[in-house]
Amino acid sequence: MPNIGVTGFILLVLIALLLFGPSKLPELGRAFGRTLREFKNGARDMMDDDDKNDKKRVDVSRSENDDEERNSKRLPD
Repeated sequence: MPNIGVTGFILLVLIALLLFGPSKLPELGRAFGRTLREFKNGARDMMDDDDKNDKKRVDVSRSENDDEERNSKRLPD
């Protein structure tokens, strides 16, 4: 995907001004910023949940392995 240069950015701003008008652009910018913030927070929460679930899985598997090792290290009768 090519980078948008200065001229491309200016062209996008002019088109937005023509479509929405100068009074609506600040409202659209705020709404877009809120949407991005909510998306970032949701993605961060999902990543944190995945990390917590991974830690729980590791802890459970370690405790099962510890029990097996203890049983295998018993002295012969």
